[in-house]
Amino acid sequence: MAEKLYYIDSYIKDFVAVVKSCVYDGERWCVELDKTAFFPEGGGQAADSGYIGNVRVFDVQEKDRKILHYTESEIAEGEYSCSIDWEQRFRRMQNHSGEHIVSGLINKRFGYDNVGFHLAEDYVTLDFNGELTAEDIADIEFAANKAVWENVRIYAVFPEPEMLDSINYRSKLELTEDVRIVTVEGYDVCACCAPHVRRTGEIGIIKIIDHMKHRGGVRLTMLCGSDAYKDYARKQESAAEISALLSAKRDDIATAVKKFYNDLQNEKYQTAELKKSILKAESEKLTAIDGNYCFFYPAAFDINSLRTLVNEAMKLCSGVAAAFSGSDETGYNYVMGSANIDLRAKSKEINAAISGRGGGSPEMIQGSAKAVRATLEDYFKN
Repeated sequence: MAEKLYYIDSYIKDFVAVVKSCVYDGERWCVELDKTAFFPEGGGQAADSGYIGNVRVFDVQEKDRKILHYTESEIAEGEYSCSIDWEQRFRRMQNHSGEHIVSGLINKRFGYDNVGFHLAEDYVTLDFNGELTAEDIADIEFAANKAVWENVRIYAVFPEPEMLDSINYRSKLELTEDVRIVTVEGYDVCACCAPHVRRTGEIGIIKIIDHMKHRGGVRLTMLCGSDAYKDYARKQESAAEISALLSAKRDDIATAVKKFYNDLQNEKYQTAELKKSILKAESEKLTAIDGNYCFFYPAAFDINSLRTLVNEAMKLCSGVAAAFSGSDETGYNYVMGSANIDLRAKSKEINAAISGRGGGSPEMIQGSAKAVRATLEDYFKN
């Protein structure tokens, strides 16, 4: 197997290695090196990417005790300068080291095990086999950042098999050989194959941005380091925009939003009452006719409002009571009712005439129409 430089020093960005073989597996080129700093996918963390010479490495996997580098083109055997995507690697190191701190704290305080970990491109999820309250999570987050401020050491060792039984460490699997133990001094001891930062201060910040119940336990969504910084910057931009729109200080935008929401709900209630009054007045003016009724209203009149009027109008006409809301520019929603005509059977003909789509029961149909008002009025007049 290739020498694993990422075990020796997780900060190796560039190195020189010999291409031992390069074969095509029917889909991509598979390259073996005599040594590598490329971390292969494992432990919930994606593989590194980078270059062997000037050829792009887009995936790395460990299979049958071989580390395979998947490349975009063939590489001849020989010695090459190699480089990994350091920005990508370092953000993963920050997040993975932060995960160890949070998982270690939860394990010590509550006895819960980390039963799931996924380091995505823009977030991290951690699954635990026990429930936590919002207050618990806030306490854990503060303690985790305290570990960052203390800037303690993070280091990895390969204990001899006979020593493993004497080490109290976290692990998702029963391990017996080639066990790599990563220690965050004072906070966590865990079996792990991934690269980590040297000291907790390099993590920068640990922020738990969400939590939810998951399979009898809890799932935390977390950001660390540069990911947490970028998330904070985005949220500050949003807060500034909301602050300007509501003419409120940034620290007061939650209160301002609640007031805006309550005002909006009151406006909606008043609008609904006004629509009811309008439709009631319209209904009271209706008289029995031999033919069709056709009504038009602004888009604010929803389907339920239209249906209320149609229910009354269809009792007083021999044909169809049709109510539309919308405009020629945006199109119309419609409700049609009849006590004498089977509208379900007639719906195909009606929709064809008004460039519409919709259906329903023999007594009432609803849908949308693209035809302009003049066309709609002409159809129901004739």
